[in-house]
Amino acid sequence: MSSAGGATAEDTPRRGPVEGPTGWAREQLGTLKELLAKPLTTYYLILGCSGLLLALGLMMVLSASSIESMQKTGSPYSWFIKQSLSAAVGVLVMWACARLPHKFFRWAGYPLMALSIIALVMVLFIGSSELGAQRWIYLPGGLTIQPSEPAKLGLALWGADLLARRARQGRIEWRHMLIPLMPGTAILAVMVMLGRDLGTTLVLFMIFLALLWVVGAPIRLFGGILALAVLAAVIMIRVEPYRMARVGALLDPWADAQGAGYQAVQGQIAMGSGGWFGLGLGSSRAKWNWLPHGESDFIFAILGEELGLMGTLVVVALFGLLGYAGLRVATRVNDPFVRLAAAAVVAWIAGQAVVNMGAVLGVLPITGIPLPLVSYGGSALLPTLAALGMLLSFAKREPGAREALAARGPGPALRALSWLGLGGMTRGRARR
Repeated sequence: MSSAGGATAEDTPRRGPVEGPTGWAREQLGTLKELLAKPLTTYYLILGCSGLLLALGLMMVLSASSIESMQKTGSPYSWFIKQSLSAAVGVLVMWACARLPHKFFRWAGYPLMALSIIALVMVLFIGSSELGAQRWIYLPGGLTIQPSEPAKLGLALWGADLLARRARQGRIEWRHMLIPLMPGTAILAVMVMLGRDLGTTLVLFMIFLALLWVVGAPIRLFGGILALAVLAAVIMIRVEPYRMARVGALLDPWADAQGAGYQAVQGQIAMGSGGWFGLGLGSSRAKWNWLPHGESDFIFAILGEELGLMGTLVVVALFGLLGYAGLRVATRVNDPFVRLAAAAVVAWIAGQAVVNMGAVLGVLPITGIPLPLVSYGGSALLPTLAALGMLLSFAKREPGAREALAARGPGPALRALSWLGLGGMTRGRARR
C-alpha cells in the first residue's frame, strides 16, 4: 500500500548497469583492476610474454635465415634447428631458475662475474673478429660463445647483491654505492670496448644506472655519471671510423645508401613494405640477400615486413608488458636484492629491445645488439631465459603468490606424468 501521491518500492526505478561507452569502460577498468590484484598476475605475465616472444622469434628466425642458411649449409633449416636447440636448452634453464631460491642467485653473481671477465680477456687473444667487432670465441662443432652476453647477467646479480649488502649495513652514501660497483662495471665495459662492442657497453651502462636508481642514488650523481658517459661515447665514436660512418648513416642514411647507410636503408625499405598487416609469414623480399643480418640485428625489420605494423606493435606491447611485470616484482617484494636484481634485468632486456628497435626504425645508431628472445643467437638467448626464470622465482615471493601456486594443484607436466603412471602417486602421498 502507498499513500496518495506517493510511490511504492516497485514504482521506484532501479539503477541498472551503466550503459554506453563510459559504462563499458568502467566495467573493463574494474575487471583489469581485479586481474592486477591477483597474486599470480606477475608470474603469468612473465611466463606468457616470454613464451610468446620466444615462439615468435623462432618463426621469424626460420623465415629470415632460410635463404642465407640454404646458401651456406645447403639446408634452409640449419640455422633454425640450431636456434630451436638453443631455445630448448634455454627453456630448461628457465624452468630450473624458476625453482631456485633467491639465495642461489645472490651467490651465483660472483662466480659468473669472474668467469665473464676471464672469458672477455680470452676473446681479446683467441676471439674471432667480424664486422669490426671482436666478440666471439669459436668452439669445435661450429659452436660460438659471446662472453659479453652472460656478463650482463653477472653484472645484474653481482651488483644487486653488493648494493643490497651495503643497504643492510646502512652504508648508503654515494661513495659506498660506487665502490666497488663502478670499478667492476668499468672492468667489464673496458673489456667489451676493447672488442669494439659499443652496443653491449651501452647495455651494461643501463644495468649500472638501474642499480643506482633503485638503491636511491642522488640525482646529482646521475648527472655526473651521464656527463662522463657522453664524453666517453663521443671519444669512442671519434676514434673508430666505422662508428663515425654509422652516426652519419643515422643522420642521413640515403646520402650513402650503397655504403655506410646500406643496412639502415634496406631496413627501412623492409619495414615500409609491410604496410598495416604485412606480406605474410615467409614472404619477405629483404631476406633474399638485400638486408644484412636480417636474422639477428635486423630481425625486427623482417618482422615488420612480414607481419606489418600490427605485428611490430604486438612485439612492442609484449616487451612493454614484460618490463611492467619485472617492475611489479621490484615494487611488490620487500627483499632489497630481489628489487635490485629485478630492476637490473628489466633495464637490460627492455633497454636492449628499445636500442635494437630504435636502430631498425632509424632513430638510434646501429649498434649490432640483438632483439631479446627474437633474434638468432644462442649466446644471447640462454642468459636472457635464465634471467627471466629468475624473475619467475622472484614473482613467487609476492604476497599470496606461493599460496595461490599451491592451491592451483599440479601443473600440466605433472598431470601428464600422472596419466603415464609416473608421477601421480608421489604427489598424492606428499599431500597426505
